[in-house]
Amino acid sequence: MPQRFRLDRFPGLVYLGLGLVACKGSPPALLPEHLASASEDQVAGWVAQSTPSQGVLHRFTWLYQDERASKGGRGSARIAVPDSLRIDFAGSLGIGKGSAVVLGDSALWVVPVRSVEELVPGVSLLWSVLGIARGPDSGARLSGLEQSGRTAWQYANGGDTVNYLRVAGDPVTLFAEVRRAGKIIGRTEMTAHSDGTPIKARLTAPTVPSKLEITFYATIPTPAFPPETWARPPEP
Repeated sequence: MPQRFRLDRFPGLVYLGLGLVACKGSPPALLPEHLASASEDQVAGWVAQSTPSQGVLHRFTWLYQDERASKGGRGSARIAVPDSLRIDFAGSLGIGKGSAVVLGDSALWVVPVRSVEELVPGVSLLWSVLGIARGPDSGARLSGLEQSGRTAWQYANGGDTVNYLRVAGDPVTLFAEVRRAGKIIGRTEMTAHSDGTPIKARLTAPTVPSKLEITFYATIPTPAFPPETWARPPEP
């Protein structure tokens, strides 16, 4: 059995070049103050709007900035339905390579191993930076609102929340935000064409603060990936 790590334990995303976009000060509220209770079926329908119907390979460039440094490079994301993901990245001149395989809300492996705790601040943000909303955990309180081409919904567990806002159009924009004990851990903004082809993504972590911008330059439908896609590479 491959080892799995719960992604929502870990706070960063630096090694994958997905190291979160920054903002200073308090960002505006993502959702309206009052949302009605939502059913599981309603939420499933909203989530399905961003769920790919077949496997896909995305290629992108990334630029990470924080208060101390700026760096960038290229990367790829392979997504197999329903919820398997492989990310590969490299900095300029091939320096700082890394990769990971994620299944649902768990990392099966991450290379280099030291990057595990810097993978993501929450699984919902990892998926949403690729334009995919995740479903709620069991027992979460569900609420939402659909109006005038905008769909806003929330999963709440105690003081922790996952918020989504989807704005229809061309491009479509998907926002996501994860809060723990009321504090924003990260927020994403991702735009895609109406057919789902991604354009750009942004991920912000106010507590760092740091900034990541991703520009997608190729999207290739891939109904099936070879088995070796999911195999763990040797440590560098």
